[in-house]
Amino acid sequence: MDFMEVFFVSLGTAVIVFYGVKMVRFAKMFHPRVWFPQPESFFTSMGEWAVVTGGSDGIGRAYAFELAGRGLNVVILSRTKDKLDRVALEIEETTGQKVKVIVADFTEDDMYECIEAKLKGLNIGVLVNNVGILPSHIPCKFLQTKDLEQKITEVINCNVKALVKPCIWMYILLCPYRGKGMIVNISSGVASVPSPIYTMYCASKVFVERFSQGLQAEYKAKGVMIQAVAPFGVSTPMTGYQKPNMVTLTAEDFVRSSLEYLLAGDKTYGSICHTVLGWMVKTVPKQILHSESMQDSLLEYVKKRLGK
Repeated sequence: MDFMEVFFVSLGTAVIVFYGVKMVRFAKMFHPRVWFPQPESFFTSMGEWAVVTGGSDGIGRAYAFELAGRGLNVVILSRTKDKLDRVALEIEETTGQKVKVIVADFTEDDMYECIEAKLKGLNIGVLVNNVGILPSHIPCKFLQTKDLEQKITEVINCNVKALVKPCIWMYILLCPYRGKGMIVNISSGVASVPSPIYTMYCASKVFVERFSQGLQAEYKAKGVMIQAVAPFGVSTPMTGYQKPNMVTLTAEDFVRSSLEYLLAGDKTYGSICHTVLGWMVKTVPKQILHSESMQDSLLEYVKKRLGK
């Protein structure tokens, strides 16, 4: 064979191998218990306590219940004490585990020393950075956001700073010396591609993914596991309790599924249906996703789902 024949045969072989590996990895997502098995003591081996931000509702509440059900005591943080107390009582009565509540408004940035003091002395093994907000309940274009300057500050504080600070004083300083620890950072499926009408929220969740993946590369050798979880539709207060279906999962179902993928890598969509949806979204040309007609259609769809 001449040079060009060798080149094209090699190129074709490389393409086949590349996509073959991707197909194998994708196929593994259908059977997480087979490909990513966890010992029964997986969570309790990390430590005695789990910390869950945004733990009074939705995905955070479901993580708190599920981790307590797997033998961990739980610290839940949110800004509404009544909700925290109710959830804490339910977890204690249901699982028998200890629950500690900490009232914290993560849209502010002056509460971290207080939180750190209240966590001092706990043997913390798992951190779930779940707290997050939308700049607007009904999605809109960036400059149409009500109270835009205030929302910029709140989104950065809650979706970005509230993710980074706990990693600093709980894990980067502690877990490398213990040789174990688990951080779960909740991102969003909309971060898979640039998402008009969710621009600021999407950008903040891209930060979650890049920060998580970079941090995992830096600290994996120390025994710390860090994973970004990027769900699409989950029925929570943030999504207006949309009716669950094949794509929109209940918070409890999503969390149970996502925990099966903890050993699947530094990012997961958390469920097979969201994995397929993520793949589909990435295949749609940006010219279509970013067209005015698509933005208008998406906005009408969201308003209909939210009953607006």
